[in-house]
Amino acid sequence: MFTPFLPQYIESPGNVTDIKSIIKINNHEDNNKGSFMLTTVTESKASPASYLYAKLNPHYSIESVEDATNGEDNQTYMKVQNFYMINSINEAIYNAYLHANKKVSLKYNGIYVLNIDNKSKFKDKLSVGDTIIGADGKSFDNSEQFRKYINNKKIGEKVTIKFNHDGEIHESTEPLIKLFGSKVPGIGIILIDNDTVKPSIPIKVNPGAVGGPSGGLMFSLQIYSQLTGKNIRHNQNIAGTGTIDKHGNVGEIGGIDKKIIAAKNAGCKYFLAPYVKPTKETLKFEENHMTNYQLAVKTAKKYASNMKVIPVTNFDDALKQLNKI
Repeated sequence: MFTPFLPQYIESPGNVTDIKSIIKINNHEDNNKGSFMLTTVTESKASPASYLYAKLNPHYSIESVEDATNGEDNQTYMKVQNFYMINSINEAIYNAYLHANKKVSLKYNGIYVLNIDNKSKFKDKLSVGDTIIGADGKSFDNSEQFRKYINNKKIGEKVTIKFNHDGEIHESTEPLIKLFGSKVPGIGIILIDNDTVKPSIPIKVNPGAVGGPSGGLMFSLQIYSQLTGKNIRHNQNIAGTGTIDKHGNVGEIGGIDKKIIAAKNAGCKYFLAPYVKPTKETLKFEENHMTNYQLAVKTAKKYASNMKVIPVTNFDDALKQLNKI
């Protein structure tokens, strides 16, 4: 029987995975009790039945196709999610090896294009998945240098972007636009550093079908634990979420309320949540106008009263917080 789908997506609590099962490091097994748990959000096309169920279930949410995929077609959306995952694994490996005093290097390849604004003059020149490697004949060591260079120009001023598209080098010259919500000039893209990591001890990370950047923090803690042999989770099952960058900073993610429910269903008593200061300015752009930590605490208080939500700002902070368990 054919089931019609609606032009919406349903987001719901996903699976919880023991991270030690997806990380293999040569001669560094995880022999300690307890687990670091990777939490996910399940995203599926809405049917009339699932739409009604989501309407009645407080742990489910209904998203438009535009919001769920950032306006990209399914192939492009999956391409971005896959890159997010690869990048989060690279950053996790780099942080863990660095803090475990194991030799590791991170090579900057350029700027990965995640999304292109419809108003961008480069809309028909750049593609999602391209890597920007220079501007006006200049090269950069990271995306922050690129941003500063562009931001110091004027709106409407032309800039020549050098980029890699499917292995071929191209150049395109177009005027800068005013970035949304500011008076700052830009080319109108969402970007992220495209880095390659080289660890001294071979490691394999196989996340399966999971995409996105939100596993970075938990990956880094598992890898660090295996490299050092330290029982940093103190025999507990500890769930959590959060991105991690090359400097060890932990960033916010989407759907943390659903991840709290997933962790609760798996019997986890501790949950590591990204923390940012809840200022009036930041709360404007937050999901439900609450930071990740605020929403996680509210959800746990109502639906998982035995769970302790632990705020984390960076990798070092995570180790300190774990030491208190």
